[in-house]
Amino acid sequence: MEAIKLDVVQDYINQFADQPVYVHLETTNGAYASHFNANAYNVGAYIRNAQLTYKQGKVVEHDDSFRVGLKHDIGWIYAEGLTDFEYTDKNQLLLAGHDREGRLMVALQISPEPFSY
Repeated sequence: MEAIKLDVVQDYINQFADQPVYVHLETTNGAYASHFNANAYNVGAYIRNAQLTYKQGKVVEHDDSFRVGLKHDIGWIYAEGLTDFEYTDKNQLLLAGHDREGRLMVALQISPEPFSY
């Protein structure tokens, strides 16, 4: 993965608009929170292979990271805190947000085909 380049990522997001895609969205502080602080809550959200067609996608810079939103017919999907991206040979856009220690905190992935388990 490499650091997000706003224009490059926006172009990838635009190419998926108005067609069915599969989305993976994940947030986590994993065991990191409770491992270092017994009073901290372990939180996370996970969805894989949700199929949708978004009408508009937008990436914006926010402080030291990025936010990506996907507008579909009845609402939005968005991820905040993204820092890195990769475009794979399977035409998948992989976006991730890592903390200062390199641990995964958020992931948003878009693919024309379902993600493997």
